[in-house]
Amino acid sequence: MNNHTPVLVGVAQTQHRIQEHEEFIEPIDLMLRACHLAEADTNTRLLNQVQSVRVIRGVWPYKNPARYIAEQIGAQQAQCMGTMFGGNYNQVVVNDTAAAITRGELDLVLITGAEIGYSNSKAARLNQTIEYRDLPGLFDTILGQSQQPEHHDFERTKGIRQAIQVYPMYENAIRHCRGESIDQHLKRVSELWAGFSQVASGNPHAWLQDPFSAETIRTASARNRQISVPYTKLMNSNNAVDMGAALIMCSVTKARSLGIPESKWVYPYAGVEGNDHFSASVRDNFYSSPAIRLAGQRLFELTQTEPADLDYVDLYSCFPAAVQIAAQELGLPESRPLTVTGGLTFAGGPLNNYVMHSIARTVELLRIDPHKKALVTANGGNLYKQAMAIYSGVPPASTFKRDNVQQQIDALPARACLPEYQGRVTVESYTVMYDHQQPVIAHLSCLTESGQRVWANSQDQALMQAMTEQEFCGSAAKLAVNQDIQILS
Repeated sequence: MNNHTPVLVGVAQTQHRIQEHEEFIEPIDLMLRACHLAEADTNTRLLNQVQSVRVIRGVWPYKNPARYIAEQIGAQQAQCMGTMFGGNYNQVVVNDTAAAITRGELDLVLITGAEIGYSNSKAARLNQTIEYRDLPGLFDTILGQSQQPEHHDFERTKGIRQAIQVYPMYENAIRHCRGESIDQHLKRVSELWAGFSQVASGNPHAWLQDPFSAETIRTASARNRQISVPYTKLMNSNNAVDMGAALIMCSVTKARSLGIPESKWVYPYAGVEGNDHFSASVRDNFYSSPAIRLAGQRLFELTQTEPADLDYVDLYSCFPAAVQIAAQELGLPESRPLTVTGGLTFAGGPLNNYVMHSIARTVELLRIDPHKKALVTANGGNLYKQAMAIYSGVPPASTFKRDNVQQQIDALPARACLPEYQGRVTVESYTVMYDHQQPVIAHLSCLTESGQRVWANSQDQALMQAMTEQEFCGSAAKLAVNQDIQILS
């Protein structure tokens, strides 16, 4: 085994549930708590030797939290790395770190992140403000491309600015592609999500550990309001969590010199990344992901692994559509467990930092049975930025490899999107958004006769009600000069 083989040696997950008379917590405190717990997990003292502190970007206002952490742990000379926004960056940072260790550039790295959606939500209800420390400065390096909006200009023009508006359109397109009825589809998807809830009930780090039945998940109620068609609250990512995590990675030489028991070691075998065409507006369709397919193929090739070889899988699970598409593209049956945490609904969805929790949980499971293999996938944006890796407790047969399939993805065709259109179209997909239990607007993706995509909205109450009960994907429609839509069949 190469002395520079990267190995995960310390993991930790933290939560903060506000009890009576307890104060709100800052993300930086959750990060530091997780860092010290990850150090304790290694059975040695090592934080003051860390060469690089890497923090996943959150919704907090800190400028350089990595520098503050480095100072607090006594590693003042450590490199400070940040990332751009995106749930993919946990896995990207692990891939980047493993590659740097393999090249001999680093031998001890600390990775951390945290979000406080629960504290923020509770503070807002109490009309209070959470005071954040001023953590100034600039990162030494930032991982990721320059930040761009998560939505195409033509989407934002129609008021489509959130994931909760786009993923249900993916979901309805999946239903139509599979030829399922509305009831068949809702039953299947709620049963898939009930399986995730069952996994969360056995995960000691999950935010919601009481299992939910499929019927409860799919049925709108006062505690499970309808967010969109077809998603209830229990099919959405649960961002109202205070959760932090940390990972410690080093070379095998460093692990040995620190005396970290090999029973703690988990190896990343390979990591692959790639981004789909930017935004839903230019995707070929709403029920596939070439980036996941091509990245998965390359990952399996690098590790000489088949889908059937995987003992553990954690597919990024912000919404059921993301899981179904990833499973399809990776050749994984929906009948097998597709999460080790319970997913972002039940284990908790700390925004960009969820995948650090899935990696940490994967490490815990592989320590129990080192001979097993695990796949972790990460997603950023609206099924846009993809990253994944395979892990095991057994040393890899070859050196860690990192690859990117972007060139292959960029060579694939994209759809043209129009700002507006007049004439006949076909409804590709749609959703109806709710507010206070009432439908307020329908968003529709339509295809012109020449295959161009155009967005449309409707606030027609009769049409919105019909969309909650009937299949409209594939329907003929007509867009007027003012962009009002009329369903023809």
